[in-house]
Amino acid sequence: MQKLAVIDVVGLTPNLIGQHTPNIKKFIEGGKMATIEAAVPAVTTTAQTTYLTGVTPAQHGIVANGWMFRDEMEIKFWRQSNRLVQHKKLWEAAREIAEAQGEKFTVANMFWWYAMNATTDFAATPRPMYPSDGRKLPDVYTWPTELRDELQADLGQFPLFEFWGPNSSIRSTQWIANASQRMVEKYDPTLTLIYLPHLDYGLQRFGPDINKMAEDLQQVDKVVGQLLDFMKRHGREVVLLSEYGIVPVDTPVHLNRLFRLRDWISYRMEVGREMIDPGMSKAVAVADHQIAHIYVNDPSIMDEVRQLVESTPGVAEVMNREEQAKYGLDHERSGELVALAEPNAWFTYYFWLDDDRAPDYARTVDIHRKPGYDPVELFFNPDLPFPKLYAAYKVLRKKLGFRYLMDVTPLDATLVKGAHGIRTAPEAGPLFITQNTDMLQSGHIDATDVYGLLLRHLGVEDPVEA
Repeated sequence: MQKLAVIDVVGLTPNLIGQHTPNIKKFIEGGKMATIEAAVPAVTTTAQTTYLTGVTPAQHGIVANGWMFRDEMEIKFWRQSNRLVQHKKLWEAAREIAEAQGEKFTVANMFWWYAMNATTDFAATPRPMYPSDGRKLPDVYTWPTELRDELQADLGQFPLFEFWGPNSSIRSTQWIANASQRMVEKYDPTLTLIYLPHLDYGLQRFGPDINKMAEDLQQVDKVVGQLLDFMKRHGREVVLLSEYGIVPVDTPVHLNRLFRLRDWISYRMEVGREMIDPGMSKAVAVADHQIAHIYVNDPSIMDEVRQLVESTPGVAEVMNREEQAKYGLDHERSGELVALAEPNAWFTYYFWLDDDRAPDYARTVDIHRKPGYDPVELFFNPDLPFPKLYAAYKVLRKKLGFRYLMDVTPLDATLVKGAHGIRTAPEAGPLFITQNTDMLQSGHIDATDVYGLLLRHLGVEDPVEA
């Protein structure tokens, strides 16, 4: 089989490629680019899983970055087990074909999602340590286990707090790129999946403004150039792709606050803070960028919920389970209703009506406890006079072993200037770039087509039925 590296440059779109991305531009000039009709929702876990299975969420089950787990009636985001994916993966199909031909096939997953409990040969993914004293310490999960110490001994500790949050920077993307190169050098996998998240941060902070994104584009292009040169020297074919396009937004939509005013949201008080009780709520919206899965636990209010959401400014479409089929979202994990935002709008998870009673996690970077995605975590609270100094004080408390609350996240959703989740115009959407020009017969492909294209890049002429 042909050895292949798939580099996922998150948020990269045709209209961002130009003077600030000379390496990417050169790669296109030597090959061919197609735009991708994005998966719906156009979010990280759904897009990646669609690429790696060749089917829609109705079949693979990843309906968003998070959803209501009905067996526990709890909202969970950013779970990491690959067992959540309900379909055969690309590497499993390729491995079967290779073994039938008497060839060896190995795969390294470098930070693509659902890396844990997978059938990959090698994997690395963010996985903080949470000691019982309340601290959160940077770390990664790897398979095999010893790879964790090997990579961090060689590259230094993974910069977790620069992977997401107000301090996010190119350092985390560079670390992943360096780790991927070491994997190729030492273990020589047939397929290497590489995740480069850097553009995602600035695009959500500023929107797709070339002037404001110039430095970020230059930084990620440098890393991509490094990887392209390295993979060429090591005999790899390379595919560059992205998951979604980020569009400018100016309208946050607070569905759970509207539900709260109708007494549909159940909550309890914990040390003076409101905590949502999704399982006992009559209706709750699980917000994820520009999509909201709405779980209606009281069927008697279904029509009322739909009418309210449809009449809310910023909402473009509301679908019941049958209507979700047109996007391939009709899976049992989806909400009874699914709302899509207007292009300039996005959904918050906010459910409280008084900021003084907001849960303590609302003012922190806490992607697992929040019952929805929160891009406001990318900002320091502008009301803090010296936010970085305040954060440094909290870090010092952590290093001294004291409990601490890194409460630097603002509660102002209007700070967010870019979002994703719905389909965009092709020039503002995801892309697929290859130098194997015979592979692309069209300039526009579906997200489910990526699976077959990657198999063919590996040397499999006819994609198997998975």
